[in-house]
Amino acid sequence: MNNFYTDNDPLKSHLSHPLMSRIVELKERNYSNHDIFEEAPTDFEDAIDNYDQILEIVGEIAAEVLAVNAEEVDKTGPTIIDNEIHYAAGTQKAHEAFRDASLYGMSLPRQYGGLNFPYTPYVMAAEIVSRGDASFANIWGLQDCAETILEFATEELKNEFLPKINQGYTCSMDLTEPDAGSDLQSVNLKATFDEAANCWRLNGVKRFITNGDADIKLVLARSEEGTTDARGLSYFVYDRKHKAITIRRIENKLGIKGSPTAELVFNNAPAQMVGNRRLGLIKYVMSLMNGARLGVAAQAVGISEAAVREAELYAGQRKQFAKTINHFPQVYEMLAMMRAKTEASRALLYETTRFVDIYKSLLYISQERDLSSEEKVEMKKFQRDADVFTPLLKLFATEYCNQNAYDAMQIHGGSGYMKDYPVERLYRDARITNIYEGTSQLQVVAAIRGIGSGLFLDKIKEYEAQPIAPELETLKQKLIGMTSLFEEVIKTVSVFGTSSEEYDFHARRMVEMAGYIIMGYLLMVDATRVPHFQKSSALFIAHGETECNKIVSFIHQFKSEDLLNYRVV
Repeated sequence: MNNFYTDNDPLKSHLSHPLMSRIVELKERNYSNHDIFEEAPTDFEDAIDNYDQILEIVGEIAAEVLAVNAEEVDKTGPTIIDNEIHYAAGTQKAHEAFRDASLYGMSLPRQYGGLNFPYTPYVMAAEIVSRGDASFANIWGLQDCAETILEFATEELKNEFLPKINQGYTCSMDLTEPDAGSDLQSVNLKATFDEAANCWRLNGVKRFITNGDADIKLVLARSEEGTTDARGLSYFVYDRKHKAITIRRIENKLGIKGSPTAELVFNNAPAQMVGNRRLGLIKYVMSLMNGARLGVAAQAVGISEAAVREAELYAGQRKQFAKTINHFPQVYEMLAMMRAKTEASRALLYETTRFVDIYKSLLYISQERDLSSEEKVEMKKFQRDADVFTPLLKLFATEYCNQNAYDAMQIHGGSGYMKDYPVERLYRDARITNIYEGTSQLQVVAAIRGIGSGLFLDKIKEYEAQPIAPELETLKQKLIGMTSLFEEVIKTVSVFGTSSEEYDFHARRMVEMAGYIIMGYLLMVDATRVPHFQKSSALFIAHGETECNKIVSFIHQFKSEDLLNYRVV
């Protein structure tokens, strides 16, 4: 029986990372939860064993249900019947399998029926699901919306909605509109308070809503009449049982076709406010988007893993000139770099997730008791790291996902262009990852703060100080050299001023340099702990060194007047 967890030792190794002991200790409140919930772990080994067993179940369903039905789901997709969205048969089968195995609400506290998983094993599950069928990840993975309810809603709303997640109730975040895509402060869906019914009423249109007919919907709406900016927006939760939404259509998408993306009309829909007025976009959506970007990054790494596997399988079977094509340098170089990029983006994914785990756990603990001064410093540090790493992760994981899907199709040759092989679907599924939940260009805008503040450089210096295996010292010296180039580039570009057009023009180049160095260090440190990563770390660091040299060359030759050649006339 196939299993997408047990067949992936590089993924499993992230459960043994040294930070996991601190993460589990915080999540389980120093294992005091066992006194309240019998199923709670008694110690670290017990917790890891539990995560391992659950992930094995996820891996089996992903391989035996998701992957087996992915092609048929892609062909049929969801439909609208009597103003309700019905999943494709394979999607419905997967939904029921995950629901019956209690795999919805994995990260929610036990008092709401969840498994109380830290983000790290939960995101591992998301990667595994995405490898099986990326479209289903958008249905199962949007349980992340529950985290917003958990963090910001009243106890009444938590008790009403959170227990439903573990029962298989689906979620959506209803943000974008026909005239408000990335510019969410332009949202116009109207929210008015109905005093007689003691609820808010939502009216207007939402577009490009992933999992559009979800049971529980988090909706961004304009609650302050006469406003036109973010300060007039609040956040609401809507229950599908009210049947106050008309589904105009399911979008006909290029990929992830099993996931229904819908245009919706809210018709005086009753809703309840989450948190406080005016903070919908400024606070709650920004928090939700960071979680969603982790999910998309996990989806991207899952697609990358699937693409690499398909390419390796085909190249090991396809013969040309009396030998399989994986013996040709032009092909095995591509395969090796695909694997290196997958493992580099995975290393960045779980490093970021560990940051989120620690600061989120401390945040929730701070609502139960006063944090010690050491804990406050710890929470601030890991929150800061998570904030700058999340856009860097979203940028690299999704760009590498697209590159790997492209290369996987190229290795298949003409056959890959046909629908006879899964790689054609993977190629289409990959394309959305660097678009939704913030395009790559918007991730650069967010990540550039890590350059100006010095946070990326600080993290690089932290990694440089970590001990490594002696045989990796040559790689470390390369990374130290790349870091010197990075510092030189920052000084050169900063001459223009951090608010200048020239600085913005070079933002992506600087962010990418930071990414190459950080992922290089993460792979090298992992290779010290798990020898498997030594090959990928050597390849990726060589690749990053080459790319950094290209960037330095470009910036050294750049003059302000060169912008005239790029500007729109």
